[in-house]
Amino acid sequence: MKNEILSGVARELESPLYAEEVSRFNRVAERMGLDENVAERLRVPQRAMVVTFPYRHDDYSEVDSLFGYRVQHVLTMGPTKGGIRFAPDVNLGEIAALAMLMTWKCAIVGLPFGGAKGGVRVDPLKLSRAEKQRVTRRYTTEIINFIGPNKDIPAPDMGTDEQVMAWIMDTYSQHVGHTEPAVVTGKPPALGGSVARREATGRGLVSLLPLAADQRGVKVDGARVVIQGFGNVGKYAALAASESGCKVIGISDHTGGINNGVGIDIVEAIEYVEKNGVLEGFGGGDVITNEELFRLDCDVLIPAAIGGVITPEVAEEVTAKILLEGANGPTTSDADPILNDRGVFVVPDILANAGGVTVSYFEWVQDLQNYFWTETEVVGRLREILNRSFSEVLSVSIREKTDMRTAALMKGIKRVAEAKLARGVFP
Repeated sequence: MKNEILSGVARELESPLYAEEVSRFNRVAERMGLDENVAERLRVPQRAMVVTFPYRHDDYSEVDSLFGYRVQHVLTMGPTKGGIRFAPDVNLGEIAALAMLMTWKCAIVGLPFGGAKGGVRVDPLKLSRAEKQRVTRRYTTEIINFIGPNKDIPAPDMGTDEQVMAWIMDTYSQHVGHTEPAVVTGKPPALGGSVARREATGRGLVSLLPLAADQRGVKVDGARVVIQGFGNVGKYAALAASESGCKVIGISDHTGGINNGVGIDIVEAIEYVEKNGVLEGFGGGDVITNEELFRLDCDVLIPAAIGGVITPEVAEEVTAKILLEGANGPTTSDADPILNDRGVFVVPDILANAGGVTVSYFEWVQDLQNYFWTETEVVGRLREILNRSFSEVLSVSIREKTDMRTAALMKGIKRVAEAKLARGVFP
């Protein structure tokens, strides 16, 4: 019976990203000698909700049905935490994989959360502001019993932003009858959002560059940086890198890339994208494709867009000495050995982009206490947590003679497994 149940769950979860993350988990669990009973519980999410709901177009003549998801991977560690994405290819398997990654991420940096993720299968670029608000509020209503300050705390992800979080907070607050800022993070500061949350993932990512650079003898000042993806993570990573003395020579989004060997003016690029929505047409360098971007001669490569872009073929052509993963799951499992064999120092997503969830944790704490910190306090505590976590993962990597991704997973899985075993099985 147990195998039949797991087989049924597996069919629902079929997706390349989920298969990728379970495969990685299995390899690390076997290396750790993890109790199979615990391993079995961690391969599948503890809770998963699939909803369908209607949304009305602006012209009032058409109503579409959309699929929405919310997955909670592990509830053992405390409330669950994870973003909500709006994208046309969202599915249960992808959301479950991202929830699993959030579990390891929170465990690695020592946050009191299990991993969660949510999403709506819709193209946000095709929605008007009014349509996006209707989608957000109806989706929130469908999952409202699933979320809460002590249950599950959403945050922004691909296709969502501060405004979407504000709508979720307002919808939830209307239902419970009082204002509840702590139900989401990544809100506007006027509604209890934390300062420095918006740029936390990108800036946190680059804050690890000096530590990674030490491992490969790279000087940060003057380092040539290439960034794939110029959304929230990519643009703030680019800004932080340029402010640190790096030379950002390549950037891109889904419309294509820009290459400038003497360095791109990142402030101008951000202003252009904020005005026009995309990089296409920005005159700050030579126009190149995303495929060509990965082949640029550089010291640091930051994939900060979507998963699965660093394939074995790409890995063979990467010239960077350091790979900082800003996106979730940008490197496929069969590309990892190639990067390792070629001496590329990979700072994996579950460590590199943990700045976002860390400052989300700060925001949640501030909302619960109704006591807000200064930007100096937020940035200082973020750097302290990320630097400590990097050093701890590096120590595991050296001790176990393995790469940073495996070391990070070993650290995260060990913490969750210990919590599982300490709590036992009910009843």
